[in-house]
Amino acid sequence: MSKTSPSTAGDRIVPVILSGGSGTRLWPLSRTGYPKQFLGITQEQTLFQLTLARLEAFTGLDAPLIVGNENHRFILGEQLQSLGVRPQAILLEPAARNTAPAIAAAAFAAMAHGADPLLLVLAADHVVEDVDAFCQAVQAGVPAARAGSLVTFGIVPSAPETGYGYIEVDAFAADGGACDVAGFVEKPDLATAQAYLAGGRHLWNSGMFLFRASVVLAELERFSPTVTAAAREAVGKARADLDFLRLDKAAFSASPDDSIDYAVMEKSDKVKVVPMSAGWSDVGAWRAVWEVAAKDANGNAVRGDVLLHGSSDCYVRSDHRLVAAIGLQDVMIVETSDAILVAAKHAVQDVKKVVDRLKAQKRPEANLHREVFRPWGSYDSIDQAERYQVKRITVKPGQKLSVQMHHHRAEHWIVVSGTALVAVGDKEVMLTENQSTYIPVGVIHSLENPGKIPLELIEVQSGAYLGEDDIVRFADIYGRAPVTASATPA
Repeated sequence: MSKTSPSTAGDRIVPVILSGGSGTRLWPLSRTGYPKQFLGITQEQTLFQLTLARLEAFTGLDAPLIVGNENHRFILGEQLQSLGVRPQAILLEPAARNTAPAIAAAAFAAMAHGADPLLLVLAADHVVEDVDAFCQAVQAGVPAARAGSLVTFGIVPSAPETGYGYIEVDAFAADGGACDVAGFVEKPDLATAQAYLAGGRHLWNSGMFLFRASVVLAELERFSPTVTAAAREAVGKARADLDFLRLDKAAFSASPDDSIDYAVMEKSDKVKVVPMSAGWSDVGAWRAVWEVAAKDANGNAVRGDVLLHGSSDCYVRSDHRLVAAIGLQDVMIVETSDAILVAAKHAVQDVKKVVDRLKAQKRPEANLHREVFRPWGSYDSIDQAERYQVKRITVKPGQKLSVQMHHHRAEHWIVVSGTALVAVGDKEVMLTENQSTYIPVGVIHSLENPGKIPLELIEVQSGAYLGEDDIVRFADIYGRAPVTASATPA
């Protein structure tokens, strides 16, 4: 893959990666607390990491600017660090407000020091198989963006897809460059989508953009001034927190919940579209994951410990145990530690309805996996009953849980591997493999890994109430404010 330089001297291009989505249609793998962009859906690397890796095909790009949900901040930081990517900023959204305010905030942040770069806006959860074609399309859009257009990228359709919005083109440019947009179309029914495919003038709306920061802000001011005002104030009042920039909560939350398409692109007369054929997918549902996955001679795509017999055109994923499927056709099966999805391929768009029911019932499976990730490591709830709970806790080298206390539960810690520095009341002790300690109810305690390898331990909780909101936090190295009866675990 050759490197492409889409700019000329004097131009700056800042990649803006939007990573705040929830990906509920890929439940049970994707959860609110750990959504699809941070998961290895199609490869070992996550979709977010693959998006960043695509930028390596360019030369002359600025460091990326990341916009993400504040609840995912440590996941973002860890995945950036694992790639060795140092972004120019990580903007944390205090509330989900769709793509228009996110892009506006990114534009204000990019212009904070008087610059006015081109912004290459990408979603963190898309698949692009042909990176060279992607780079060529971006390069084709640069002249129009430099001249003041709002450039979007339309995917040349390969099927009558009813799950995407469409962009209607006036006439295609002979050189494959930017062309005029006749209009944006909502997700069509099958007959309409077939007509679009046959007519050859409609492209899938990819949600990728290229425009100058000042231009998109001017158009937002023209059509959605409340979005602009909220984003300007949110960035102006933002505060630094470790490697992150927290947007002001009151200001950002006051913004309308609008997409950039609705707020600007469907209304502006500055919009151009560049056709792209790059093996793109937004992997928005399990059928789309099956479509981009490698398949066997019977059309089956599998991942993990899977045994198939007499089955065809299925997607089966197992993360924790053997899954056997017999005599199935066009079925999706996804196994995680705490949930299994079985769905007909034609019905996978309804997964969101299952998630909505789980949320209405306040089921934890809607938001978190059994294994929950924290900035210090993770914990996995292995077993639980009315008055006890067993967790496997992993603490990364050099990391420390918050100094805390519980009103209703006692805890036993047994070290499996690594070294634990434990403080219980006014006593501090170093524990190694096969050693243990006891933390009574109401005693202030902390846990730290001072070693060079991960600390693995088993925690046995016992008491009348074992909820994660029975935490009084006194100190925390990650900047999490001390709280009483917090709903956020250690």
